[in-house]
Amino acid sequence: MKDFGIDDIPSQAGRLALITGATGGLGYETALALAGAGADVVLTGRNPTKGEVALKQIRAIHPNATLRYMDLDLSDLKKVAAFTTRFSGEHQSLDLLINNAGVMMPPARNITADGFELQFGTNYLGHFALTGRLLPLLCRGDAPRVVNLSSGAHRLQAAIHFDDLQWERRYKPWRAYAQSKLAMILFAFELQRRSDRHGCGLMSNAAHPGYARTGLQSSGPGLGRTGPSPLQRLSSVMEPFMSQTAAAGALPTLFAATAPDAVPKGYYGPKGPFELTGRVGNAVVGKEARDETVAARLWEVSEELTGVRFP
Repeated sequence: MKDFGIDDIPSQAGRLALITGATGGLGYETALALAGAGADVVLTGRNPTKGEVALKQIRAIHPNATLRYMDLDLSDLKKVAAFTTRFSGEHQSLDLLINNAGVMMPPARNITADGFELQFGTNYLGHFALTGRLLPLLCRGDAPRVVNLSSGAHRLQAAIHFDDLQWERRYKPWRAYAQSKLAMILFAFELQRRSDRHGCGLMSNAAHPGYARTGLQSSGPGLGRTGPSPLQRLSSVMEPFMSQTAAAGALPTLFAATAPDAVPKGYYGPKGPFELTGRVGNAVVGKEARDETVAARLWEVSEELTGVRFP
């Protein structure tokens, strides 16, 4: 695979792209690049002020960009449903959905509006519900793609804990985060299998950013703390040597979303040491992420939890 950069993104003119968590970090860099490639970009987030700032910044770089901001809170399934109702009323099709938003390792167990553990509910179940509700639009899209943001964490002490999905018995921040990111890659692969069976014509794949300097490593672990968390202290030591910019971290997502060489059930990330930095390449898929039985079971459980059944 040759080196992939912003200049390698094919023209996205005429394509409608929706990006979750796009007011900062990886989502913002993804929106910026797609806007520069000519896509009609919808940025989503939970803070309208940050949304307006992001729009202004992108327009300052790409004055002719077509983009807008819409509120979307993935931690509340009623708000996800309201968003998709509004979006579907304004658009007949969708070409690109990038499930990017996420929260990382709050030190204490938090729950969503629906009672789900915060990371599993926001990082995974919210995106599962969003994708299911937007699937009719995606199936009417032009060569539609769905990209799920996972993490190298999906291979580290990760499993789908069907006996305690919401971590009610013993909350462990890292393992809960890893479970949510494993769920995202299982979802990406299972969505492709089901699309193939039912003839939707969808490409579903996944990506991870390596260690990108986005603030995610400090914002989640800092929730509810008065001082720095162990992860925040570790990040401050590692970042100068083992991290890359948010713009570089967004390249695997942009490859998955736009590159002609991207494939169904592909998984992309940086190819440097430990997949933390470097050029875009095929990332290592963990054994658990390849388990089709677990993927099918997770899908059924997710439909029950969210009340969203894919058409």
